[in-house]
Amino acid sequence: MPGGAVLSSNDDVERIEAPITFKAYLICAFASFGGIFFGYDSGYINGVTGSQVFINTVEPFGSKTLSGPHNSLIVSILSAGTFFGALLAGDCAEFIGRRPTIIAGCLIYIVGVILQTASHGLGLLVAGRLIAGIGVGFESAIVILYMSEICPRKVRGALVAGYQFAITLGILIASCVDYATESRSDTGSYRIPIAIQFAWGLILGIGLFFLPESPRYFVKRGKIDSARKALTSLRNQPPHSEYVEAELAEIVMNEEHERALSPSTGWFSSWANCFKGSLWKQQSNLRRTILGTSLQMMQQWTGVNFIFYYSTPFLKSTGAISNAFIISLIFTLVNVCSTPISFYTVEKFGRRPLLVWGAFGMLICQFLVAIIGVTIGFNHTHADPADPTASLANNVSAVNAQIAFIAIFIFFFASTWGPGAWVVIGEIFPLPIRSRGVALSTASNWLWNTIIAVITPYMVNPDQANLRSSVFFVWGGLCTCAFVYAYFLVPETKGLSLEQVDRMMEETTPRTSSKWRPHTTYAAERARAGGEKLDLEHVDDVERKGSIY
Repeated sequence: MPGGAVLSSNDDVERIEAPITFKAYLICAFASFGGIFFGYDSGYINGVTGSQVFINTVEPFGSKTLSGPHNSLIVSILSAGTFFGALLAGDCAEFIGRRPTIIAGCLIYIVGVILQTASHGLGLLVAGRLIAGIGVGFESAIVILYMSEICPRKVRGALVAGYQFAITLGILIASCVDYATESRSDTGSYRIPIAIQFAWGLILGIGLFFLPESPRYFVKRGKIDSARKALTSLRNQPPHSEYVEAELAEIVMNEEHERALSPSTGWFSSWANCFKGSLWKQQSNLRRTILGTSLQMMQQWTGVNFIFYYSTPFLKSTGAISNAFIISLIFTLVNVCSTPISFYTVEKFGRRPLLVWGAFGMLICQFLVAIIGVTIGFNHTHADPADPTASLANNVSAVNAQIAFIAIFIFFFASTWGPGAWVVIGEIFPLPIRSRGVALSTASNWLWNTIIAVITPYMVNPDQANLRSSVFFVWGGLCTCAFVYAYFLVPETKGLSLEQVDRMMEETTPRTSSKWRPHTTYAAERARAGGEKLDLEHVDDVERKGSIY
């Protein structure tokens, strides 16, 4: 190995990473563009399924709406694809790398978009959405992993939060495209919203060719020189910069430490490692995997998808809303405009306070919407004298108050749990299981997304449970669970390198984690144990024994 193969140990915990440069911001900001996939694909389908031209394509001519089974299949098949795509991506990211896996996801996504655009019936459309879903699963899991591994530690939370902002932008763009094409009388009313997705895959896929691979992936594969080159590019430092050498030494020593704790002997054992350790110890792999998957479960339990997909029809049925699109657009704009607040707060106050107080704000809003609704609001309507089949709200002001508290709920979600859950899952896993841990966490998000989408109609349909405003008691109760969960189980990771997060989780509990400060480095400990110099070329023969699992 040239030049800097032998390093002086660095015991300065503040000098394990180079100063932040504008180039680092640009690289990470571009990677977050992948959130557009997630947001747009989730958002456009609601407008498409309402297009009469699309309905005539799928249903027998003359039908005014999609049948329940067809609507459910078209909407939910994407989530099925993303669930399995996220799990497959965990393996791909280990074997071929983070960046190539995202590029592969873009290609899969583009194939799915082409099939959907070319479809003339249900079969090809469903196949296209399934394939596109696999691509979205690749992207949604590995973009978070990639960003967490390349972002500078002091702004990692803000930059990863940019992924959630890109999701909200995707939803907004989808709403605008649907609105612009809804009045078309030709197949462009649904082909245009579908085809625009092609651009997102093309932009991200081509752009990633010019970005470096994650240095932590190279270290895990034992390619130390490649890791050094990637760090040099990411940190915009000269070759063999002391900052690059210090960060590289810390990554290598941490990888060796974690690999000794969880040795991997094959594909099965590499997955089994995600579930090793004690449930009662914060640093165990099992505890981290449960934390990541349950965080994404809790994010879905907040009821945010119910708000976006079902609250507007709820409120419209009272006659208090004349234009459902305007209310939907207001909710979407609140979502978009509130998310950037987290860029500042996630680094200023930390991840843990955001999740704790965000859940508290959400539960207050949900319970207020429920209480107003069952007392004087949405649940109290009367027949419209001009149209006996329609209903009018007894108290329009009360319904407007419900709308206001729903908007405030969206503010709390978008500025806290929306980005916060993604930030934390990218930080809590040790390198040997990181790609699979993030993949499992993302798959959990999509699994619960699907479950809630399936059960919600049964909760609110007039011919089923017909909970009406009482459904917000359910979401309020689940937000209460999220509040208690965040207080007792979520650690603080603000301002720490991924290697320091590992050390913090070994030495603290979630409630004491915010007081923890780095006091040494893995590289310095290794140097003290074996001498004054750290020879990367001969550290446990890492160049020759890097695990492919």
